Amino acid sequence: MRKNITFLTFLVIAQLVCACVPVALTAGGVGGGVAASHQMGGLVYRTFTEPLPRVRSATLAAFKRMAIKPERTEKIELGERILARAGDRDVEVELEALTSNTTRMRATVRRNGGMVVDSATAVEIITQTEQAINHK
Repeated sequence: MRKNITFLTFLVIAQLVCACVPVALTAGGVGGGVAASHQMGGLVYRTFTEPLPRVRSATLAAFKRMAIKPERTEKIELGERILARAGDRDVEVELEALTSNTTRMRATVRRNGGMVVDSATAVEIITQTEQAINHK
């Protein structure tokens, strides 16, 4: 009988602890997502209610302000990719026209072209792009 009570107590505690994780993740996601973007595995996203050319111009202004050197652009389906360098980091920004007046921006920053991502810099690129859009 005592083993059953101990086991049941363990199960109840495990359920309570597990129930807190989704709540904490939701609260963190709501608070963190309001500012600028959505993050997944080092990728940072933001959708702007602006046409792609305006977001491109604002992205390049953000790069200039941050002293990030654009290296080249590539055409992608529905938009373009901007590749740049910031010190030992490779910067990739994809701009995708969702509609004529809505553009999705994805920023990725990797250290030395490897697997280590720099989400903080990617978030700052999107934040600076948003500020450049708001100042025009």
